[in-house]
Amino acid sequence: MSFLRKRWPWLSAAALVVVAYLSLLLAYRIGGADPRPLGSAAEIAGLKDRSDINILFILIDTLRADHLGSYGYARETSPNLDRLAAGGVRFARQLSQSSWTKCSMASLWTGLYPARTGVTRFEHRLADEARMPAEILRDAGFRTVGLWRNGWVERYFGFGQGFEVYQRPVPAPLPPDVKRENPTLDDEATDDSATRAAAEFLRLHGRERWFLYLHMMDVHEYLYDEDSALFGTAYADVYDNAIRHEDGLIGEFLAQLAREGYLEKTLVVVAADHGESLGEHAQEGHVRRVYRETTEVPLILSFPFRLAPGLVVEERTQNVDLWPTVLELLGLPPLTAGIDGRSRVSEILAAARGEPAPEDGSPAFAHLDQTWGMREAKSAPTVAVVDRGFRYIRTQRGDALGEELFDATRDPRERRSVLAEEPEVGARLRGLSDSYLASRPPWGQEPPSLELDELQLNQLRALGYKVP
Repeated sequence: MSFLRKRWPWLSAAALVVVAYLSLLLAYRIGGADPRPLGSAAEIAGLKDRSDINILFILIDTLRADHLGSYGYARETSPNLDRLAAGGVRFARQLSQSSWTKCSMASLWTGLYPARTGVTRFEHRLADEARMPAEILRDAGFRTVGLWRNGWVERYFGFGQGFEVYQRPVPAPLPPDVKRENPTLDDEATDDSATRAAAEFLRLHGRERWFLYLHMMDVHEYLYDEDSALFGTAYADVYDNAIRHEDGLIGEFLAQLAREGYLEKTLVVVAADHGESLGEHAQEGHVRRVYRETTEVPLILSFPFRLAPGLVVEERTQNVDLWPTVLELLGLPPLTAGIDGRSRVSEILAAARGEPAPEDGSPAFAHLDQTWGMREAKSAPTVAVVDRGFRYIRTQRGDALGEELFDATRDPRERRSVLAEEPEVGARLRGLSDSYLASRPPWGQEPPSLELDELQLNQLRALGYKVP
Protein backbone atom coordinates (compact mmCIF):
# COMPACT_ATOMS: atom_id res chain seq x y z
CA MET A 1 0.00 0.00 0.00
CA SER A 2 2.89 2.36 0.71
CA PHE A 3 3.91 1.96 -2.96
CA LEU A 4 0.49 3.21 -4.08
CA ARG A 5 0.80 6.30 -1.89
CA LYS A 6 4.07 7.38 -3.46
CA ARG A 7 3.89 9.81 -6.37
CA TRP A 8 7.13 8.95 -8.17
CA PRO A 9 6.07 5.55 -9.62
CA TRP A 10 3.01 7.15 -11.21
CA LEU A 11 4.99 10.10 -12.51
CA SER A 12 7.58 7.73 -13.93
CA ALA A 13 4.90 5.64 -15.61
CA ALA A 14 3.29 8.74 -17.09
CA ALA A 15 6.67 9.90 -18.34
CA LEU A 16 7.26 6.52 -20.00
CA VAL A 17 3.89 6.76 -21.77
CA VAL A 18 4.75 10.25 -23.04
CA VAL A 19 8.19 9.11 -24.21
CA ALA A 20 6.68 6.10 -25.99
CA TYR A 21 4.14 8.30 -27.74
CA LEU A 22 6.75 10.87 -28.79
CA SER A 23 9.04 8.13 -30.05
CA LEU A 24 6.24 6.70 -32.15
CA LEU A 25 5.35 10.14 -33.44
CA LEU A 26 8.97 10.82 -34.38
CA ALA A 27 9.19 7.42 -36.02
CA TYR A 28 6.56 8.47 -38.52
CA ARG A 29 7.72 12.04 -38.94
CA ILE A 30 11.49 11.68 -39.18
CA GLY A 31 12.11 7.95 -39.46
CA GLY A 32 12.63 5.27 -36.84
CA ALA A 33 11.04 2.10 -35.52
CA ASP A 34 7.92 0.84 -37.26
CA PRO A 35 5.32 -0.91 -35.07
CA ARG A 36 4.12 -3.20 -37.86
CA PRO A 37 5.48 -6.75 -38.20
CA LEU A 38 7.56 -7.79 -41.17
CA GLY A 39 5.67 -9.31 -44.09
CA SER A 40 6.38 -11.05 -47.36
CA ALA A 41 4.63 -12.31 -50.48
CA ALA A 42 2.79 -14.86 -48.31
CA GLU A 43 1.28 -12.14 -46.14
CA ILE A 44 0.31 -10.09 -49.21
CA ALA A 45 -1.46 -13.11 -50.71
CA GLY A 46 -3.06 -13.82 -47.33
CA LEU A 47 -4.75 -10.43 -47.03
CA LYS A 48 -7.80 -11.79 -48.84
CA ASP A 49 -8.34 -14.27 -46.01
CA ARG A 50 -8.38 -11.63 -43.26
CA SER A 51 -11.60 -10.00 -42.10
CA ASP A 52 -10.04 -7.27 -39.96
CA ILE A 53 -8.39 -5.05 -42.60
CA ASN A 54 -9.45 -1.40 -42.84
CA ILE A 55 -8.73 0.89 -45.82
CA LEU A 56 -7.34 4.40 -45.57
CA PHE A 57 -7.42 6.06 -48.98
CA ILE A 58 -5.54 9.37 -49.10
CA LEU A 59 -6.02 11.30 -52.35
CA ILE A 60 -3.59 14.22 -52.59
CA ASP A 61 -5.02 16.63 -55.13
CA THR A 62 -2.55 18.04 -57.71
CA LEU A 63 0.46 15.92 -56.67
CA ARG A 64 2.89 15.03 -59.44
CA ALA A 65 5.08 11.99 -58.86
CA ASP A 66 8.45 13.44 -59.78
CA HIS A 67 8.42 15.92 -56.87
CA LEU A 68 8.56 13.14 -54.26
CA GLY A 69 11.82 11.75 -52.91
CA SER A 70 10.76 8.15 -53.48
CA TYR A 71 10.29 9.01 -57.18
CA GLY A 72 13.78 10.45 -57.47
CA TYR A 73 13.35 14.09 -56.46
CA ALA A 74 16.44 15.69 -54.93
CA ARG A 75 14.60 17.87 -52.41
CA GLU A 76 13.31 16.36 -49.18
CA THR A 77 9.67 17.20 -49.82
CA SER A 78 8.10 13.93 -48.66
CA PRO A 79 9.88 12.03 -45.86
CA ASN A 80 6.67 10.39 -44.58
CA LEU A 81 5.39 9.33 -47.99
CA ASP A 82 8.88 8.08 -48.82
CA ARG A 83 8.81 6.05 -45.63
CA LEU A 84 5.53 4.44 -46.66
CA ALA A 85 6.98 3.60 -50.06
CA ALA A 86 10.17 2.17 -48.53
CA GLY A 87 8.14 -0.39 -46.58
CA GLY A 88 5.34 -0.95 -49.07
CA VAL A 89 4.73 -0.89 -52.83
CA ARG A 90 5.52 2.04 -55.11
CA PHE A 91 4.11 2.12 -58.63
CA ALA A 92 6.83 3.79 -60.69
CA ARG A 93 4.83 4.69 -63.82
CA GLN A 94 1.29 5.55 -62.77
CA LEU A 95 -0.92 7.48 -65.23
CA SER A 96 -3.94 9.52 -64.18
CA GLN A 97 -6.80 9.61 -66.66
CA SER A 98 -7.12 13.39 -66.81
CA SER A 99 -5.55 16.64 -65.63
CA TRP A 100 -8.94 17.75 -64.26
CA THR A 101 -10.22 16.44 -60.93
CA LYS A 102 -13.81 15.51 -61.79
CA CYS A 103 -12.91 13.69 -64.98
CA SER A 104 -9.96 11.95 -63.33
CA MET A 105 -11.84 10.89 -60.19
CA ALA A 106 -14.76 9.50 -62.17
CA SER A 107 -12.28 7.16 -63.88
CA LEU A 108 -10.37 6.33 -60.70
CA TRP A 109 -13.53 5.28 -58.84
CA THR A 110 -15.16 3.32 -61.67
CA GLY A 111 -12.17 1.78 -63.46
CA LEU A 112 -13.47 3.26 -66.74
CA TYR A 113 -11.71 5.67 -69.07
CA PRO A 114 -13.23 9.17 -69.39
CA ALA A 115 -14.87 8.41 -72.74
CA ARG A 116 -16.68 5.54 -71.00
CA THR A 117 -17.67 7.31 -67.79
CA GLY A 118 -18.91 10.16 -69.99
CA VAL A 119 -17.84 12.64 -67.31
CA THR A 120 -15.83 15.12 -69.39
CA ARG A 121 -17.63 18.48 -68.93
CA PHE A 122 -18.50 20.69 -65.96
CA GLU A 123 -22.21 19.80 -65.95
CA HIS A 124 -21.77 16.02 -66.25
CA ARG A 125 -22.38 13.74 -63.29
CA LEU A 126 -21.69 10.05 -62.76
CA ALA A 127 -24.57 7.82 -63.76
CA ASP A 128 -26.38 5.97 -60.98
CA GLU A 129 -25.55 2.75 -62.85
CA ALA A 130 -21.85 3.26 -62.17
CA ARG A 131 -20.61 0.70 -59.64
CA MET A 132 -18.52 2.43 -56.96
CA PRO A 133 -15.98 0.88 -54.55
CA ALA A 134 -17.75 2.43 -51.55
CA GLU A 135 -20.90 0.49 -52.49
CA ILE A 136 -18.96 -2.77 -52.57
CA LEU A 137 -17.24 -2.00 -49.26
CA ARG A 138 -20.49 -0.92 -47.58
CA ASP A 139 -22.15 -4.16 -48.68
CA ALA A 140 -19.16 -6.07 -47.27
CA GLY A 141 -19.71 -4.53 -43.82
CA PHE A 142 -17.32 -1.56 -43.86
CA ARG A 143 -18.27 1.80 -42.36
CA THR A 144 -17.75 4.10 -45.35
CA VAL A 145 -16.75 7.73 -44.78
CA GLY A 146 -15.58 10.29 -47.33
CA LEU A 147 -14.10 13.65 -46.29
CA TRP A 148 -13.34 15.90 -49.25
CA ARG A 149 -12.38 19.52 -49.90
CA ASN A 150 -12.68 19.75 -53.70
CA GLY A 151 -16.12 20.70 -54.98
CA TRP A 152 -15.66 18.69 -58.17
CA VAL A 153 -16.23 15.50 -56.13
CA GLU A 154 -19.41 16.80 -54.48
CA ARG A 155 -22.22 14.37 -53.78
CA TYR A 156 -24.42 16.01 -56.43
CA PHE A 157 -21.89 14.97 -59.10
CA GLY A 158 -22.53 11.33 -58.17
CA PHE A 159 -19.41 10.72 -56.09
CA GLY A 160 -21.22 9.99 -52.82
CA GLN A 161 -22.58 6.62 -53.95
CA GLY A 162 -21.97 4.01 -51.24
CA PHE A 163 -20.76 6.39 -48.52
CA GLU A 164 -22.64 6.50 -45.23
CA VAL A 165 -21.00 9.85 -44.50
CA TYR A 166 -19.78 12.02 -47.37
CA GLN A 167 -19.08 15.62 -46.50
CA ARG A 168 -16.77 18.60 -46.61
CA PRO A 169 -14.94 18.97 -43.24
CA VAL A 170 -16.06 21.87 -41.06
CA PRO A 171 -13.48 24.69 -41.35
CA ALA A 172 -11.31 25.46 -38.35
CA PRO A 173 -9.51 28.76 -37.65
CA LEU A 174 -6.17 28.96 -39.44
CA PRO A 175 -3.02 28.95 -37.29
CA PRO A 176 -1.16 32.30 -37.36
CA ASP A 177 1.85 30.89 -39.26
CA VAL A 178 -0.42 29.49 -42.00
CA LYS A 179 -2.10 32.89 -42.37
CA ARG A 180 1.29 34.57 -42.49
CA GLU A 181 2.68 32.25 -45.16
CA ASN A 182 -0.59 32.29 -47.20
CA PRO A 183 -1.88 35.87 -47.01
CA THR A 184 -4.27 35.50 -49.97
CA LEU A 185 -6.02 32.41 -48.59
CA ASP A 186 -9.75 33.07 -48.23
CA ASP A 187 -11.02 29.61 -47.25
CA GLU A 188 -10.63 28.91 -43.55
CA ALA A 189 -10.59 25.17 -44.24
CA THR A 190 -7.29 23.34 -44.61
CA ASP A 191 -6.40 19.66 -44.67
CA ASP A 192 -5.90 19.87 -40.93
CA SER A 193 -9.72 20.10 -40.82
CA ALA A 194 -9.91 16.82 -42.73
CA THR A 195 -7.51 14.92 -40.49
CA ARG A 196 -9.24 16.27 -37.37
CA ALA A 197 -12.60 15.06 -38.70
CA ALA A 198 -11.01 11.70 -39.54
CA ALA A 199 -9.67 11.41 -35.99
CA GLU A 200 -13.15 12.07 -34.62
CA PHE A 201 -14.59 9.35 -36.85
CA LEU A 202 -12.01 6.89 -35.54
CA ARG A 203 -12.80 7.89 -31.96
CA LEU A 204 -16.44 6.96 -32.53
CA HIS A 205 -16.21 4.02 -34.96
CA GLY A 206 -12.56 2.98 -35.16
CA ARG A 207 -13.17 -0.46 -33.62
CA GLU A 208 -15.54 -1.35 -36.45
CA ARG A 209 -14.25 -2.24 -39.91
CA TRP A 210 -13.90 0.99 -41.91
CA PHE A 211 -13.08 2.59 -45.23
CA LEU A 212 -11.93 6.20 -44.85
CA TYR A 213 -11.39 8.44 -47.89
CA LEU A 214 -9.53 11.72 -47.37
CA HIS A 215 -9.36 14.09 -50.34
CA MET A 216 -6.57 16.53 -49.46
CA MET A 217 -6.34 19.99 -51.08
CA ASP A 218 -3.45 21.89 -49.50
CA VAL A 219 -1.06 21.07 -52.37
CA HIS A 220 -3.68 22.22 -54.90
CA GLU A 221 -3.90 25.50 -52.97
CA TYR A 222 -0.10 25.80 -52.56
CA LEU A 223 -0.65 26.08 -48.81
CA TYR A 224 2.19 25.69 -46.32
CA ASP A 225 3.21 26.79 -42.85
CA GLU A 226 6.33 28.08 -41.15
CA ASP A 227 7.79 24.61 -40.61
CA SER A 228 7.46 23.67 -44.28
CA ALA A 229 8.76 26.95 -45.77
CA LEU A 230 12.02 25.28 -46.76
CA PHE A 231 12.52 25.77 -50.47
CA GLY A 232 12.11 29.44 -51.37
CA THR A 233 9.37 31.59 -52.86
CA ALA A 234 9.52 30.91 -56.61
CA TYR A 235 6.52 29.15 -58.18
CA ALA A 236 8.01 25.66 -58.05
CA ASP A 237 9.47 26.33 -54.57
CA VAL A 238 6.06 27.17 -53.12
CA TYR A 239 4.65 24.00 -54.68
CA ASP A 240 7.39 21.98 -52.95
CA ASN A 241 6.71 23.78 -49.66
CA ALA A 242 3.06 22.72 -49.95
CA ILE A 243 4.05 19.09 -50.55
CA ARG A 244 6.27 19.17 -47.46
CA HIS A 245 3.40 20.66 -45.44
CA GLU A 246 0.97 17.98 -46.67
CA ASP A 247 3.49 15.26 -45.96
CA GLY A 248 3.78 16.50 -42.38
CA LEU A 249 0.01 16.35 -41.85
CA ILE A 250 -0.08 12.82 -43.20
CA GLY A 251 2.82 11.85 -40.96
CA GLU A 252 1.00 13.15 -37.89
CA PHE A 253 -2.15 11.26 -38.83
CA LEU A 254 -0.21 8.04 -39.41
CA ALA A 255 1.44 8.50 -36.03
CA GLN A 256 -2.01 8.63 -34.45
CA LEU A 257 -3.02 5.46 -36.29
CA ALA A 258 0.14 3.76 -35.00
CA ARG A 259 -0.44 4.97 -31.45
CA GLU A 260 -3.99 3.68 -31.42
CA GLY A 261 -3.12 0.31 -32.94
CA TYR A 262 -4.73 0.78 -36.36
CA LEU A 263 -1.71 0.49 -38.65
CA GLU A 264 -1.34 -3.26 -38.02
CA LYS A 265 -4.75 -3.80 -39.60
CA THR A 266 -5.02 -1.02 -42.19
CA LEU A 267 -4.18 -0.93 -45.87
CA VAL A 268 -3.01 2.62 -46.64
CA VAL A 269 -3.40 3.81 -50.24
CA VAL A 270 -1.88 7.13 -51.34
CA ALA A 271 -2.77 8.44 -54.81
CA ALA A 272 -3.30 11.64 -56.78
CA ASP A 273 -5.91 12.77 -59.28
CA HIS A 274 -3.45 14.65 -61.51
CA GLY A 275 -0.18 16.55 -61.43
CA GLU A 276 0.80 20.16 -62.05
CA SER A 277 2.65 22.09 -64.75
CA LEU A 278 5.45 24.24 -63.36
CA GLY A 279 6.45 25.97 -66.58
CA GLU A 280 6.97 22.88 -68.74
CA HIS A 281 5.54 23.20 -72.26
CA ALA A 282 5.10 26.93 -71.51
CA GLN A 283 2.26 26.19 -69.07
CA GLU A 284 1.52 26.48 -65.38
CA GLY A 285 -1.24 24.76 -63.41
CA HIS A 286 -3.48 21.99 -64.75
CA VAL A 287 -6.79 21.47 -66.63
CA ARG A 288 -5.17 22.50 -69.91
CA ARG A 289 -3.42 19.53 -71.53
CA VAL A 290 -2.42 15.95 -70.75
CA TYR A 291 1.35 16.19 -70.83
CA ARG A 292 3.61 14.12 -68.59
CA GLU A 293 3.82 16.68 -65.77
CA THR A 294 0.03 16.78 -65.28
CA THR A 295 -0.71 13.06 -65.66
CA GLU A 296 2.21 11.14 -64.12
CA VAL A 297 1.18 10.67 -60.49
CA PRO A 298 2.23 8.63 -57.45
CA LEU A 299 0.59 5.47 -56.18
CA ILE A 300 1.83 3.94 -52.93
CA LEU A 301 0.36 0.97 -51.05
CA SER A 302 1.32 0.37 -47.43
CA PHE A 303 0.18 -2.92 -45.89
CA PRO A 304 -0.67 -3.83 -42.27
CA PHE A 305 2.90 -5.15 -42.25
CA ARG A 306 6.09 -3.69 -43.62
CA LEU A 307 8.19 -5.08 -46.42
CA ALA A 308 11.97 -5.03 -46.25
CA PRO A 309 12.89 -3.91 -48.77
CA GLY A 310 9.86 -2.22 -50.25
CA LEU A 311 8.65 -3.21 -53.70
CA VAL A 312 8.57 -1.25 -56.94
CA VAL A 313 6.19 -2.10 -59.77
CA GLU A 314 8.02 -0.81 -62.84
CA GLU A 315 5.36 -1.68 -65.42
CA ARG A 316 3.01 1.01 -66.75
CA THR A 317 -0.07 1.23 -64.53
CA GLN A 318 -3.02 3.63 -64.33
CA ASN A 319 -5.49 5.09 -61.87
CA VAL A 320 -8.21 2.90 -63.42
CA ASP A 321 -6.22 -0.04 -62.00
CA LEU A 322 -6.28 1.22 -58.42
CA TRP A 323 -9.58 -0.16 -57.15
CA PRO A 324 -9.46 -3.44 -59.09
CA THR A 325 -6.11 -4.00 -57.32
CA VAL A 326 -7.31 -3.06 -53.82
CA LEU A 327 -10.49 -5.11 -54.08
CA GLU A 328 -8.61 -8.22 -55.23
CA LEU A 329 -5.99 -7.80 -52.51
CA LEU A 330 -8.73 -7.95 -49.87
CA GLY A 331 -10.73 -10.72 -51.55
CA LEU A 332 -13.74 -8.46 -52.17
CA PRO A 333 -16.12 -8.49 -55.15
CA PRO A 334 -14.77 -6.69 -58.22
CA LEU A 335 -16.11 -3.64 -59.97
CA THR A 336 -18.49 -4.33 -62.85
CA ALA A 337 -17.33 -6.52 -65.72
CA GLY A 338 -15.87 -4.90 -68.79
CA ILE A 339 -14.02 -2.09 -67.07
CA ASP A 340 -10.84 -0.64 -68.56
CA GLY A 341 -8.64 -1.04 -65.49
CA ARG A 342 -7.31 -4.33 -64.21
CA SER A 343 -5.90 -5.65 -60.97
CA ARG A 344 -2.14 -5.41 -60.51
CA VAL A 345 -1.92 -7.99 -57.73
CA SER A 346 0.01 -10.33 -60.03
CA GLU A 347 2.68 -7.64 -60.58
CA ILE A 348 2.89 -6.97 -56.83
CA LEU A 349 3.32 -10.67 -56.02
CA ALA A 350 5.87 -11.11 -58.80
CA ALA A 351 7.93 -8.24 -57.36
CA ALA A 352 7.64 -9.71 -53.86
CA ARG A 353 8.83 -13.12 -55.07
CA GLY A 354 11.60 -11.75 -57.27
CA GLU A 355 9.93 -13.13 -60.39
CA PRO A 356 9.51 -11.48 -63.82
CA ALA A 357 6.38 -9.36 -64.07
CA PRO A 358 3.59 -10.68 -66.32
CA GLU A 359 3.50 -9.19 -69.81
CA ASP A 360 0.86 -6.54 -70.39
CA GLY A 361 1.63 -4.27 -73.33
CA SER A 362 -1.75 -2.53 -73.23
CA PRO A 363 -1.84 1.19 -74.06
CA ALA A 364 -2.92 3.73 -71.44
CA PHE A 365 -5.10 6.80 -71.97
CA ALA A 366 -5.57 10.27 -70.50
CA HIS A 367 -8.28 12.66 -71.66
CA LEU A 368 -9.32 16.28 -71.21
CA ASP A 369 -12.07 18.14 -73.01
CA GLN A 370 -10.55 21.60 -73.50
CA THR A 371 -14.03 23.16 -73.55
CA TRP A 372 -15.09 21.40 -70.34
CA GLY A 373 -16.13 24.68 -68.69
CA MET A 374 -18.03 26.25 -71.60
CA ARG A 375 -21.80 25.81 -71.75
CA GLU A 376 -22.37 25.98 -75.49
CA ALA A 377 -18.95 25.14 -76.95
CA LYS A 378 -18.46 21.99 -78.97
CA SER A 379 -16.30 19.28 -77.43
CA ALA A 380 -12.56 19.71 -78.12
CA PRO A 381 -10.81 16.64 -76.70
CA THR A 382 -7.09 16.33 -76.12
CA VAL A 383 -6.06 12.71 -75.63
CA ALA A 384 -2.78 11.11 -74.61
CA VAL A 385 -1.99 7.54 -75.64
CA VAL A 386 0.96 6.12 -73.67
CA ASP A 387 2.42 2.96 -75.14
CA ARG A 388 5.87 1.27 -75.13
CA GLY A 389 7.77 4.37 -74.06
CA PHE A 390 5.92 6.70 -76.43
CA ARG A 391 3.35 9.35 -75.56
CA TYR A 392 1.15 10.46 -78.44
CA ILE A 393 -0.99 13.56 -77.85
CA ARG A 394 -3.76 14.66 -80.18
CA THR A 395 -5.65 17.91 -79.78
CA GLN A 396 -8.86 18.30 -81.77
CA ARG A 397 -10.69 21.59 -82.33
CA GLY A 398 -13.33 21.30 -85.00
CA ASP A 399 -11.64 19.87 -88.09
CA ALA A 400 -8.18 20.94 -86.94
CA LEU A 401 -6.03 18.14 -85.53
CA GLY A 402 -2.79 18.88 -83.69
CA GLU A 403 -0.42 16.00 -82.93
CA GLU A 404 2.73 15.45 -80.88
CA LEU A 405 4.76 12.32 -80.24
CA PHE A 406 7.33 11.99 -77.45
CA ASP A 407 9.85 9.19 -76.94
CA ALA A 408 10.48 8.93 -73.19
CA THR A 409 13.37 6.48 -73.68
CA ARG A 410 15.42 9.19 -75.45
CA ASP A 411 13.69 12.25 -73.96
CA PRO A 412 12.56 11.40 -70.39
CA ARG A 413 11.03 14.83 -69.77
CA GLU A 414 9.12 14.63 -73.07
CA ARG A 415 10.02 18.06 -74.42
CA ARG A 416 10.68 17.35 -78.14
CA SER A 417 8.13 15.87 -80.52
CA VAL A 418 9.46 13.10 -82.80
CA LEU A 419 6.32 12.72 -84.90
CA ALA A 420 8.18 13.49 -88.13
CA GLU A 421 10.85 10.91 -87.26
CA GLU A 422 8.41 8.16 -86.24
CA PRO A 423 5.43 8.43 -88.64
CA GLU A 424 4.47 4.75 -88.29
CA VAL A 425 4.34 4.98 -84.49
CA GLY A 426 2.27 8.15 -84.79
CA ALA A 427 -0.17 6.50 -87.20
CA ARG A 428 -0.58 3.46 -84.94
CA LEU A 429 -1.26 5.55 -81.83
CA ARG A 430 -3.58 7.87 -83.79
CA GLY A 431 -5.65 4.80 -84.65
CA LEU A 432 -5.78 3.81 -80.97
CA SER A 433 -6.94 7.32 -80.06
CA ASP A 434 -9.67 7.15 -82.73
CA SER A 435 -10.95 3.88 -81.26
CA TYR A 436 -10.77 5.28 -77.75
CA LEU A 437 -12.80 8.39 -78.62
CA ALA A 438 -15.44 6.22 -80.27
CA SER A 439 -16.04 4.22 -77.05
CA ARG A 440 -19.16 4.83 -74.98
CA PRO A 441 -20.43 4.21 -71.40
CA PRO A 442 -21.23 0.57 -70.66
CA TRP A 443 -24.72 1.46 -69.44
CA GLY A 444 -25.65 2.48 -72.97
CA GLN A 445 -26.53 6.14 -72.57
CA GLU A 446 -24.84 9.49 -72.29
CA PRO A 447 -24.05 10.82 -68.80
CA PRO A 448 -26.73 12.75 -66.95
CA SER A 449 -26.25 16.50 -66.74
CA LEU A 450 -26.72 18.70 -63.71
CA GLU A 451 -28.00 22.28 -63.79
CA LEU A 452 -25.68 24.01 -61.36
CA ASP A 453 -27.03 26.96 -59.39
CA GLU A 454 -25.03 30.12 -58.71
CA LEU A 455 -24.00 28.99 -55.22
CA GLN A 456 -22.56 25.75 -56.59
CA LEU A 457 -20.78 27.60 -59.38
CA ASN A 458 -19.28 30.08 -56.90
CA GLN A 459 -17.95 27.23 -54.79
CA LEU A 460 -16.09 25.91 -57.83
CA ARG A 461 -14.88 29.37 -58.81
CA ALA A 462 -13.40 29.71 -55.31
CA LEU A 463 -11.06 26.82 -56.19
CA GLY A 464 -9.69 28.88 -59.06
CA TYR A 465 -11.66 27.22 -61.85
CA LYS A 466 -13.22 29.30 -64.63
CA VAL A 467 -16.78 28.08 -64.94
CA PRO A 468 -19.68 29.96 -66.58
